Amino acid sequence: MSYPILTTEVRFEQDIVQVRQRARQIAAWLGFDSQVQTRIATAVSEIARNAFKYAGGGKVEFIVEGESPQIFRTRISDTGPGIADLPAVLSPNFRSQTGAGLGLAAAKRLMDEVKIDSRPDRGTAVQLIKQFSKHMPALSAIELNQLVDKLARQIPEDPYAEIQQQNQELLRTLDELRQRQEELVQLNQQLEDTNRGVLALYAELNDKAESLRRASELKTSFLSNMSHEFRTPLTAIMMLSEVLLNRLDGELSADQEKQVNYICKSAESLAELVNDSLDLAKVEAGKLTVRLADFEVEDLFSALRGMMRPLLPQNSAVSIIFEDPLELPILTTDEGKVSQILRNLISNALKFTEAGEVRVAAEIGDGETITFSVADTGIGISPRDQRRIFEEFVQIENPLQKGLKGTGLGLSLCKKLAEFLGGSIEITSSPGVGSTFFVTLPILYPGEEENPLEMSAAKGDEIPLAIANSRSPAPDSAAKGLIGEDEDSFSAFAEKLAGRNSLYCDIGRRRR
Repeated sequence: MSYPILTTEVRFEQDIVQVRQRARQIAAWLGFDSQVQTRIATAVSEIARNAFKYAGGGKVEFIVEGESPQIFRTRISDTGPGIADLPAVLSPNFRSQTGAGLGLAAAKRLMDEVKIDSRPDRGTAVQLIKQFSKHMPALSAIELNQLVDKLARQIPEDPYAEIQQQNQELLRTLDELRQRQEELVQLNQQLEDTNRGVLALYAELNDKAESLRRASELKTSFLSNMSHEFRTPLTAIMMLSEVLLNRLDGELSADQEKQVNYICKSAESLAELVNDSLDLAKVEAGKLTVRLADFEVEDLFSALRGMMRPLLPQNSAVSIIFEDPLELPILTTDEGKVSQILRNLISNALKFTEAGEVRVAAEIGDGETITFSVADTGIGISPRDQRRIFEEFVQIENPLQKGLKGTGLGLSLCKKLAEFLGGSIEITSSPGVGSTFFVTLPILYPGEEENPLEMSAAKGDEIPLAIANSRSPAPDSAAKGLIGEDEDSFSAFAEKLAGRNSLYCDIGRRRR
């Protein structure tokens, strides 16, 4: 619906001032704020000035349209020569040499919408549109009629009053600009101070990053070196414990056998920590090697079944179930590291499952991957701890933890090994229900096989103790073994072993 408010003519130059006054008055009575009033009045006066300058005059119509939302439309038309190249004038790159088109550009910046209809020798019509704001109430037909009557009765103000009003507006604008300039100066100063602080912070962060890098290198070097150094005495402790437990040095009392068993188990726990630490050090140092091999999941599960079932005590309330892999492709990756990941996950599942089952399965994943899963019916892990368990040396407090040994490195190592093989590891778990770990690996290892210069900790640390109990043959048929070693503990073990078997030893000492 359309409500004509006022129509006026522009015949003389002073009419431009009166049109500006009327535009301001109508905008104020419609409920626009002072800034919008100034915008409307300025845009209307600019287009009215164009009509007077280029067409000798024109007609100005003020209209309110619509019901909700309403718009204030001002239509200024003339019968002049029109605009010859309207698209060029409206182009943002247009540069006027005579001032033509500047009024249109100004009106487009001040109003919500500007519509122009112009043809050569047929005049120009410009519509200036301003939307009512959401906070302005919609005006009824009665209120608009009252506004029309009020405008009809009002005597136009002195044109000089409008000029004075413009000057006041200009002074207010200048004052606002000055205040904004001062604010900008303060803001620039604050930004400069902030930039200096940021630069200082970046420098400090770089120093911290360099310190962390050096600390990480030192930690990796320390773990690697100390792990190698710890292996020799630990292996000696375990071997000498085996010597005592196998009665190679005489019988033991019940208490002595119990104590030696404690020594052996403690050494094994410490050896596990050393092996995990060395593997982590190798991953972080980038020295872990890949031994690519083609293998089937069925063979992997068969080997794991043989290794993990002895971990269950007799009459255990927990069972290990390996689901038969169906139609799975042959994997080309490091079988030892895949086995190491699954062994750690199965071992953890057995530790924290008092009754029920540990189920191991594999299935084809998305994008040429295979997903291994290890699910248990154990105590579960709360959501807030499900990320922490993959951090180094983190062990979640629970009632079963006190009676179990562990290093807090197993899951961290699993995560890094999975990522090293181009995959990932995830968990879903609920306290009291159980946990399921998912290991997703590429069917074909995405990297290149490296030439292994050293055995990985997963395969190279185990030293078999083949202690035979056969009778000693005649001296002339005895075999001879030469052992070159620095540690007296190895020599003592070898001498004890040779004394009970068909061996005799020459102990060769290496000099450092």
